[in-house]
Amino acid sequence: MRKVEVQEAKERLDELIDEAADGAEVVIERGDGAAFRLVPVLKRRVAGLHPGTIVMSEDFGEPLPDDF
Repeated sequence: MRKVEVQEAKERLDELIDEAADGAEVVIERGDGAAFRLVPVLKRRVAGLHPGTIVMSEDFGEPLPDDF
């Protein structure tokens, strides 16, 4: 876990974002003792990374029954 003060985080934000995106835990600490974790909200997606893991049924596009 990497801990940085707010001022350092301001100066090196791009670098800290890249570290968090790569899976590192980055914690930003404020002078009053509060701490905040920098985490990615959306992960980078790679097309074709897990081929065959999602299967769609043959009737996927068919209308749903009335009683559904």
